[in-house]
Amino acid sequence: MPRAAAARLATSLFLAGCSSSRTSGFRVHALASSAIIRKVAGAASGGVGGAPPLLFPRGPGPGGAGNARSLSTAKMNANRPSSLSSGGHAESFSHEEGEAVRLPGGITSVDHTFRVPLEWGRRAGGGEGSDADGRRQPPADIEVFARELVLTKHVGDKDRPFLLFLQGGPGFPAPRVSRPEGWWGRALKEFRVIMLDQRGTGRSSPVTHKTLAEMDGPETQAKFLENFRADSIVEDCEAVRRELAGGDAKWTVLGQSFGGFCLLTYLSKHPGSLSAGLFTGGLPPVGRTPDEVYRATYRRVAERNSRFYKRYPGDVDKVKTILRHVRDRDVELPAGGVLTPGRFLQLGLALGGGGGFESLHYLLENAFDARGELSFSFLREVENRQSYDTNPIYAIMHESIYLSGDGVEGPSGWSAERVLAQDPEVASLFDWEGALEEGSARPAYMVAEMIYRWMFDGPYSCLFGLKDAAELLASKEGWPALYDRSALEKCDVPCAAAVYYDDIYVEREFSDETSRIMPDCKIWVTNRYQHSGLREDGDKVLDTLLGMTRGEIELPS
Repeated sequence: MPRAAAARLATSLFLAGCSSSRTSGFRVHALASSAIIRKVAGAASGGVGGAPPLLFPRGPGPGGAGNARSLSTAKMNANRPSSLSSGGHAESFSHEEGEAVRLPGGITSVDHTFRVPLEWGRRAGGGEGSDADGRRQPPADIEVFARELVLTKHVGDKDRPFLLFLQGGPGFPAPRVSRPEGWWGRALKEFRVIMLDQRGTGRSSPVTHKTLAEMDGPETQAKFLENFRADSIVEDCEAVRRELAGGDAKWTVLGQSFGGFCLLTYLSKHPGSLSAGLFTGGLPPVGRTPDEVYRATYRRVAERNSRFYKRYPGDVDKVKTILRHVRDRDVELPAGGVLTPGRFLQLGLALGGGGGFESLHYLLENAFDARGELSFSFLREVENRQSYDTNPIYAIMHESIYLSGDGVEGPSGWSAERVLAQDPEVASLFDWEGALEEGSARPAYMVAEMIYRWMFDGPYSCLFGLKDAAELLASKEGWPALYDRSALEKCDVPCAAAVYYDDIYVEREFSDETSRIMPDCKIWVTNRYQHSGLREDGDKVLDTLLGMTRGEIELPS
């Protein structure tokens, strides 16, 4: 495809939000009827008739008294203020331990809430304030939540080592455990497991569209969000480790996907705190630009589309029928927002997980009701599968995770969008308009983990008011380095990584490059799993990685 045609495609599909008028092609910005956009704007500002909730609880710190019983080996002091050293500054810090509870299967669980600095490296003191309109400045401190799990029969074992789990994302909390199964069932056989809600997620001062709307404009929002990358998450982890495990104690860290990005930052900054590092879903790219990452990702996603349509050839026409339907009319979603062609095509995110082909196929087969309209159940399920409204960090901070230092400091500049506009091969693969032309047998390819400007224009109601902040973050230069290549080259922490051959989220070749930086990092490349291998077969995956770090399993052979 000529460069001009590629640029036209990018403009119509991804710059304009993939929404067209009912009669005359694409219209930039006119994403839906004015009535729908008014509803979107109302939702983005917190709704009618009430102020949005506060971002953080008022008061000096976590409320309530701590529980006298302690699961961990360290001494627990509820609501005990202290200071931590980071960058030569005193950091405010406190810790509250909750009540121990019993879970099915012989697990004891205890909640831990920590108050840590929003910005590591600043001097202790200060706090949130308000301007004349009552809009708040970011707080000086935030809460970080972690859940400690141990088999009840081992509660009193003071020598039991710790394993920290870092969830994928960015912008998602740790899973909630109910029984000793999967990877945590294997982990509990020998570890105390710490399930951390990374800052801004779950119970760790969650960031939502409403909490961001409280702040004094997009500049304040963007400055606040700069503190939610892997470097800040790792400093939170260090504070938790020192408090729970003890200052000199080391722990094993298991990082899934983006959690592995955080793990590599941890190995760069605090290698002496880790006894082992376990990566699942690949290793992050080091020294690769966002454009290189997305160019590789588009090609992986195109291959997955090809395999999906080969397995379900009847879905070629189903996808095209839905695309024509949402192209030619305004389709409001049950909870707000608009189902544009672009948002529909983002359902391709499912193609990267185990069982994703079947999940997408079954969603498509019941898309229309008896009246020929998209059914309520279909529209509700579309919302349920897309987390950008409920987890805005995933959208607004996504491209920044690839600004890792080592010559890659930004700006990201809407990289996924730029690659689509500038790479004719990528543009031709994802030309859904061409696929809808009369007589075309080409399938319409879906996209996966790509972020575009149009997402903040109305299709996702809760992102509607955040576009200016997103633009500021996309244009930011000079992001702090996330990885230290020289430190990684000297790292003697035993590491092992599960790298999935067909992974569409973390490029296999880049994972291999990163593994070669560290002298004691082994990789296990397998096509048995998609990106969700830890969820599908977690006990085997974790057991294999632990064996690799201990010399019990010779991988690679």
